[in-house]
Amino acid sequence: MVYTISDVVSYLEMLAPPAYQESYDNAQLLTGNPKEKVKGILCSLDATEEVIDEAIEMGCNLVVAHHPIVFKGLKSLTGKNYVERTMIKAIKNDIAIYAIHTNLDHVAHGVNKKICDKIGLENTKILAPKKELLTKLTTFVPHTNLDEVLQAMFAAGAGKIGEYKDCSFITEGTGTFTPSPKANPSIGQKNVSHREPESRIEVMIPSHLERKIIAALKQAHPYEEVAYYLQKLENENQEVGAGMIGELASGVDEKEFLGLLKSKMNLKVIKHTSLLGKQIKKVAVCGGAGIFLLPMAKKLGADIFITSDIKYHEFFDAENQIVICDIGHYESEIYTKDLLLELLSQKFTNIALYLTKVVTNPITYI
Repeated sequence: MVYTISDVVSYLEMLAPPAYQESYDNAQLLTGNPKEKVKGILCSLDATEEVIDEAIEMGCNLVVAHHPIVFKGLKSLTGKNYVERTMIKAIKNDIAIYAIHTNLDHVAHGVNKKICDKIGLENTKILAPKKELLTKLTTFVPHTNLDEVLQAMFAAGAGKIGEYKDCSFITEGTGTFTPSPKANPSIGQKNVSHREPESRIEVMIPSHLERKIIAALKQAHPYEEVAYYLQKLENENQEVGAGMIGELASGVDEKEFLGLLKSKMNLKVIKHTSLLGKQIKKVAVCGGAGIFLLPMAKKLGADIFITSDIKYHEFFDAENQIVICDIGHYESEIYTKDLLLELLSQKFTNIALYLTKVVTNPITYI
């Protein structure tokens, strides 16, 4: 089967919907024609000039990167900096660049889950779930069409709560209506008041799937005019949010854990606060800059919090309650490229997939 760039983008956006990215982010297709056939995909943390060169050499016309090479609007493309040079080189050589950034950070199977897996954490969950990503959909269906309509909505993405699917609440009642002379009723007669035994269905839906689920509802519903209403919810979406927290199979000494962390994440150095003389059992993580999650890590009883880009004064916020580790931005997210390869290989078995060999870390250690 031949796949286009659009096929790959659609698959990735199903796994990590763009609606889950932060407002400042730019996770999307940055260059390339969506209709082009995919010849090969190069997975990377960053899309730099060297990575584009590597893609050209390997015959790949799509680079899937975690970090967007373009964050701010470009007013010119003259090659005056590395961002413009990268974009020019990609465009000249028909290389598409797709960035999947904070949306991949925020899903339960994303960047932070990869970190948890690397260091052997169990019972993982989102550290700071996001709010206002869910909507309640209420509709009314004749009894005889209940199952058909429910299954259509479930298939479109409704009714998923954590590890449970096909969730709904159903109450019985009576619907009333009078079709006008211009109506085309499937039940009842024109100009005649009608009462119909109906089921009231309430389901939770991801807000970004509203159109898709409502379209499925209307397609499966027997009525010419479908009554429904939507209510935005304050609920936290436990499957979407920042950071992750989990547990080791058994507690280990702090120094032993730091050695394990250094080995598993292939680190040259770890910056950390004072050790507290207790065992490490519960571990919180956030790839990239995640110190804003420290209060939540404390609240949930984490013994240690692993992230990067921590400022000097922010280390004081540990206050001898938790050990804070800064392992470096690149180091915390480098295995995202492996995650991307794993996700893509599950779907695109006949496309050549590669991991970049280019070290894009701008920081060196001596």
